[in-house]
Amino acid sequence: MHLKTREDLRAARVLYGKSLAAQEKKILVCAGTGCISSGSLDVYDRLRELMEERGIHCAVRLEEEPHEHEVGMKKSGCHGFCEMGPLVRIEPWGYLYTKVKVADCEEIVEKTILGGEHIERLAYHQNGKVFEKQDEIPFYQKQTRLVLEHCGHIDATSIEEYLGIGGYTALEKALFEMDGDAIIRTVTDSGLRGRGGGGFPAGKKWSQVKAQKTEEKYIVCNGDEGDPGAFMDRSIMEGDPHRLLEGMMIAGLACGAAEGYIYVRAEYPMAVERLRTAISQAEAWGLLGENVLGTGFSFKMHINRGAGAFVCGEGSALTASIEGKRGMPRVKPPRTVEHGLFDKPTVLNNVETFANVPRIIREGAEWFQSFGTAGSPGTKAFALTGNIENTGLIEVPMGTTLREIIFDIGGGIKDGKEFKAAQTGGPSGGCLIETNLDLPLDFDSLKKVGGMIGSGGLVVMDDSTCMVEVARFFMNFTQNESCGKCVPCREGTRRMLEIMERIVDGRGEEGDIETLLELSDMISNTALCGLGKTAAFPVLGTIRYFRDEYEAHIREKRCPAGQCQKLKRIWIEADECKGCSKCARNCPVNAITGKVKEPFTIDANKCIKCGACVEACPFHAVKEG
Repeated sequence: MHLKTREDLRAARVLYGKSLAAQEKKILVCAGTGCISSGSLDVYDRLRELMEERGIHCAVRLEEEPHEHEVGMKKSGCHGFCEMGPLVRIEPWGYLYTKVKVADCEEIVEKTILGGEHIERLAYHQNGKVFEKQDEIPFYQKQTRLVLEHCGHIDATSIEEYLGIGGYTALEKALFEMDGDAIIRTVTDSGLRGRGGGGFPAGKKWSQVKAQKTEEKYIVCNGDEGDPGAFMDRSIMEGDPHRLLEGMMIAGLACGAAEGYIYVRAEYPMAVERLRTAISQAEAWGLLGENVLGTGFSFKMHINRGAGAFVCGEGSALTASIEGKRGMPRVKPPRTVEHGLFDKPTVLNNVETFANVPRIIREGAEWFQSFGTAGSPGTKAFALTGNIENTGLIEVPMGTTLREIIFDIGGGIKDGKEFKAAQTGGPSGGCLIETNLDLPLDFDSLKKVGGMIGSGGLVVMDDSTCMVEVARFFMNFTQNESCGKCVPCREGTRRMLEIMERIVDGRGEEGDIETLLELSDMISNTALCGLGKTAAFPVLGTIRYFRDEYEAHIREKRCPAGQCQKLKRIWIEADECKGCSKCARNCPVNAITGKVKEPFTIDANKCIKCGACVEACPFHAVKEG
């Protein structure tokens, strides 16, 4: 189908909206990367096979004229509850089945699809309570899913389904009822701030590009998402790709751009595949390309794959990479809005920012401001990971507290341990501690305590975590990812990493903390780009809140958390040792000596702290700490 007019588009939405509504029953198997890795596609294939065997009409694509009593069979985007995958949602009941295996499929078809019966053993359980419906699960109940509203609820590869739920309504409104100034005014009035980390007002950036007196302009989407543990943008690209395209096209219409580029890391093959599918579908339907819906507006979309360089998340490095050059930041000014891609004015936002635009245009600025805080309206998607019961992808209003996210949505700390810290903003972020639990998570509040939202990575740590090692890990990541262009970042991070490695190896020296602080200040104030300017934040945060742990590593050669391998101490309690010699026989370096039926001893100078003796001792006489 090729849509040539506004009326054609409206007719298509009505048609496929009816087709979608006619599917009384739907099976939505999570086909996000996480669930696929757990075997969700095998579950999908088996469910489809079983229904065909039983003569149930299984609709894998949305049809213009649906069969009576057909069951919609869909590979959806990420449901978010990654800890519980593979996930299967059954409509119209809203049942969510967790950790589904191929062996469960027959029971799902027989009891739920044919009989409407809920299968309790496949439901989510918490504290003895069974949650039948997805919306009742605490993990989902406390969320507000605006950007992620379609992820897990539609076939991520179907333009028909996107149209059926009202897709491209915002583009239609922008094309026929608004001019560039009106679009930008709406985005500006909404208060939308860039979700890539900096929180720069999107409307201001768009207006700066529109004001440039050049015919050639570009819209660029940053889908690189280099933060360790972050997967928000990936899930949007995989689960709702047409929404991203719609947001970028509206930006192009507003700013006078005719071409868009989506920069996606090559490690996201599923996202690349679904974006390509979405682009080809939109082109075939006349919603992308030349003379969209007969308005004279033309827009061409490209995909560029990055090689996983963290520095390419920075605007000038990203545009250089698209141009085929080495991804390295340049001195500013001029900024990207003036001289960006191919030296032309460029709007550069991340995936989540563009994905917010269609709903803002459709619902209005006031509607968007009804969520979040005055300074940070709307919602924010977070990748919730670490020592927490419920890991996954969440979306909450800006200003939601850390306590609500960790204990209400995340289900609290794993194994009943105590909360110690949370890292927000990835390797460029800061550390939050117990006194920050009631801090609202928004751009301005986090900045006041030395943190940042970043792209949305949120790593939770319990009381067994060594904060010195956490800082070393992030410094190692940043140093490896430095492009090497500027001396402060290239050499400064190297020196900081060397000191951090000495400290966790038990070779720390007096004055190391002061040197780290001095280097941090130098790098932050003199580095060329955002990567360098924020590289020291994890070290600064951990020194600020956990200086005593640094001092214990340096002065006492002790890791308070007992995690740093070279600072561990292993000994044998003589009173508990039975002299069985099993520890000695399992020691790979012959560090344990003694006589049978008498207490054995460990030579600390020989011991490599591998822990083999701890595991081998049947009487738990070998201690580690």
